[in-house]
Amino acid sequence: MRGTDVMQEPLFTTVQLESFVPKDHPLRGLRVLMDEALKELNGLFDTMYADGGRDSIPPERLLRAQLLQVLYTIRSERQLCEQLQYNLLFRWFVGLPMDAVAWEHSTFSKNRDRLLDHEVIPELFAEVVEAARRRGLLSEEHFSVDGTLIPAWASHKSFRPKDDAPRGGGGGNPEVDFHGESRCNETHASTTDPEARLLRKSKGSGAILCYQGHTVMENRHGLIVAAQASHARGPAAEWDSAVELLNTLPGSRRKTVGADKGFDTARFVKRCRGLGITAQVARKTKGSAVDGRTTRHAGYAVSQLKRKRIEEPFGWGKCIGPLRQVKQRGLPRVNALFPFAMLGWNLVRMRNILALNTG
Repeated sequence: MRGTDVMQEPLFTTVQLESFVPKDHPLRGLRVLMDEALKELNGLFDTMYADGGRDSIPPERLLRAQLLQVLYTIRSERQLCEQLQYNLLFRWFVGLPMDAVAWEHSTFSKNRDRLLDHEVIPELFAEVVEAARRRGLLSEEHFSVDGTLIPAWASHKSFRPKDDAPRGGGGGNPEVDFHGESRCNETHASTTDPEARLLRKSKGSGAILCYQGHTVMENRHGLIVAAQASHARGPAAEWDSAVELLNTLPGSRRKTVGADKGFDTARFVKRCRGLGITAQVARKTKGSAVDGRTTRHAGYAVSQLKRKRIEEPFGWGKCIGPLRQVKQRGLPRVNALFPFAMLGWNLVRMRNILALNTG
């Protein structure tokens, strides 16, 4: 007998949110790793809020929700809140009860400054790295470094002379003809994001308004152990930021660092040696800063093979994560978003590696 197409909901239900999530769902492993890192930040979270007053939204839930935005390529916090209203999987991961009303999108904007002021993202990133270290997933001796351009939330039309009045016709998207005009960061600035800088990735490519992201990857499993964003200043910013991040690595053992030809400079190699780190960079055809004392060892070839994997988190961050077009303005906010995207990469890698080892 044919059933009738009539939906009649029961008056009472005993179904729990947990029952809607498959036992082998990938988010289960990610939730365990994320909660482990968040638990270590309890003391920091206590200092962020007053002792009295109305209870706030737990910061743990806000951070889990932002992780979902990275993992599922959700383009805006408004859309994220819409998903939280009806997506049971997202509600379970965040810790939002089934009958609770989803937050307003402005909740994230109001709490973002609090997270920045207390440097929550760097602490959370460090706890995720420490969780990987406790599980023996990190190499403490062999690393790779590289950088990438992070397109800013600003257009070429907003890049105007610093002492010039707005040009073009009326409306919100005026016509501006800047062809043939000499433009540089010393004389021009974006009216949308003044901290963005105009930079080209390589010769022959077009210049874009952007920031630069810098990472240090350990070579065993391709996990990011250090990450930061900076103003876009070209190769010099890459060298200096790489050395700065390498200087934060723990341990007193002799280390090696692999990198592409862009790091084959006397400045970078010398500073690495000053830190007790052997720079195993790809050699230029002429004028290389490394010689046979470095390249003769078998580890040099291994380092050159492993260093290419550092492009994987960049590609993941721009294809899956939020780095293809950041929706934050200003270096402090971009410098929080970039490590958080790399944190998402680490969690996915860790979950996959641990599942493979226990499967």
